[in-house]
Amino acid sequence: SVGGQPRNRLARISADGTLATAFNPDVNGEVYGLALQAAGAIVLSGNFTTVGGQTRNRIARVNASGALEAFDPSANGNVSLVAVQADGKILAGGAFTAIAGASRNQLARLNFDGSIDSAFNPAADAPGIVQLQSDGKILVGGTFTTIAGAARNNFARLNADGTLYSAFNPLVDGSVNSLALQLDGKIVVGGQFATIGGQPRGRLARLTSTGPTSTALTATPSVVTLTRTGPLPELAW
Repeated sequence: SVGGQPRNRLARISADGTLATAFNPDVNGEVYGLALQAAGAIVLSGNFTTVGGQTRNRIARVNASGALEAFDPSANGNVSLVAVQADGKILAGGAFTAIAGASRNQLARLNFDGSIDSAFNPAADAPGIVQLQSDGKILVGGTFTTIAGAARNNFARLNADGTLYSAFNPLVDGSVNSLALQLDGKIVVGGQFATIGGQPRGRLARLTSTGPTSTALTATPSVVTLTRTGPLPELAW
């Protein structure tokens, strides 16, 4: 229940903290990840098997009013995270080995309609978390020891096509549980580690940017333009 009203595992709160009564997707299992798409659509992931009384295995999408959409990738294990790229494609991570009818280990990318992006297959050996960069690259943290066919302990960077960005290898000695990109491109890392980059750091560290960054805002009477380059955090729509 939320605000004294029945809501199964997903609810929307108005700006004043009251329950948005018209929104009620009715999910039958835990929801671990949420991501917004254009027009207010919401991609949700977790360990559920139905949404709105319809079968949806661990990943689904509802529209702005909470009604279930036709999007149905169907994963065979828990999906712990979802993230929407600037092009509308969806990154999904979790304890699955198959999603959208394709073999994928722990990390996959879906097209807007829920079909598999066949060109993207980094194949991690354990679930992780992701952080999107504005240059299309993807930071991945977790408890893995291999990703994209290479040895990496718990932290890696992927190119936009899912191949390994080989120059990035921070050498973390424990799990990476949270990531945040600063506006200057520096990376804040949290987890169960004692060293990173060959230096002692107890569970929290910051890494320097791996490349130059710039942000510029220009305006005319009719157009405002934001120009960003380098490994910066991706903007939400």
